Amino acid sequence: MQALMPDPQIYVERTLAIIKPDIINKEEEIEDIILRSGFTIVQKRKLQLSPEQCSNFYVEQYGKMFFPNLTSYMSSGPLVAMVLARHNGISHWKDLLGPSNTIVARENFPDSLRAIYGTDDLRNGLHGSTSFSSAEREIRFMFPEVVIEPIPVGQAAKDYLSLYVTPTLLKGLTELCKRKPADPFTWLADWLIEHNPNTPKLRHNVIIEEP
Repeated sequence: MQALMPDPQIYVERTLAIIKPDIINKEEEIEDIILRSGFTIVQKRKLQLSPEQCSNFYVEQYGKMFFPNLTSYMSSGPLVAMVLARHNGISHWKDLLGPSNTIVARENFPDSLRAIYGTDDLRNGLHGSTSFSSAEREIRFMFPEVVIEPIPVGQAAKDYLSLYVTPTLLKGLTELCKRKPADPFTWLADWLIEHNPNTPKLRHNVIIEEP
């Protein structure tokens, strides 16, 4: 069965962006361009990968002639990994990056990030996920704790709030008015945690032993 991709008109897409080691000093400058291009930086971390971790990250490139140089370069210093989000986030980020070949980027897309910050085919400045499936895998690699789900917006967000959030919140606020606790914010937070409808229900099996 073919996996269903989120409708880009309804959901905000997440994609992975990496500022590569040789231009990490341009971090603030690049982040400013990202934000002005309509992206939200959902998560961000600075880290240095080992050659083995780089091999695992770029596993789809394994066997190609440039693979050893790629893993050596990407493990040569710290890098910045970011989860970016916006409508059609994957394709917009790819457009903003430009072609992976820096020479082609400079000739045909001079305003792209790789044309501005890249120096050659290997050191092209930045990385971006190429598809929904690769974005999911790469985000999980860089941010293992993240929960990757489409972010609803517009009518989809209203429907979600109406169905899953408003009923529980209304009950909590009603109970808050009845109780009138001294610290209403803490009380409501505790109440919402206790009455979270998504909390898994545990089944207690009763074992009857035959004589």
